[in-house]
Amino acid sequence: MNALSEDLKNRIKAYLPRYPRKQAVVLPALHLVHDEMRTVSNEAIVEIAEILELHPSEVHDTMTFYEFFKHDGDKLGKTRLWVCRGLACMLRGGYELLEHCEHKLGVKCGETTSDGRITLEFAECIGACDGAPACLKDDVHVMNVTTAKADELLKQF
Repeated sequence: MNALSEDLKNRIKAYLPRYPRKQAVVLPALHLVHDEMRTVSNEAIVEIAEILELHPSEVHDTMTFYEFFKHDGDKLGKTRLWVCRGLACMLRGGYELLEHCEHKLGVKCGETTSDGRITLEFAECIGACDGAPACLKDDVHVMNVTTAKADELLKQF
């Protein structure tokens, strides 16, 4: 059985004309797979490599270089909540915010809630220093996050 659907394979192949070399499609392919499957399995790595005519180790190397991608056994929750721990955020309460979220969710940073709804992570910087402390809810910035605002944000999940 294939890890990737035909639709997903076709979406990966659609990137090929956009780049001068097939190897350049590895990162977009990983994002497509990760967004749909919430993880990148070993089987998916092999199938991406076959599509791009690469060795699976080349795809795996790219994937593991970026800490963004979850691998087998570390499936991402439905929602990904990043707490920024860049300097501006930390000086304005980012560490306390991260601890508060851990306590409220009952998980440590890097873990997913038991119901699979939320994965809590930190980011070194999300580029929202003017709104420190800041979070990313999936791909959306949430700025000036107090513990009360974090509680409201967590209720949305």
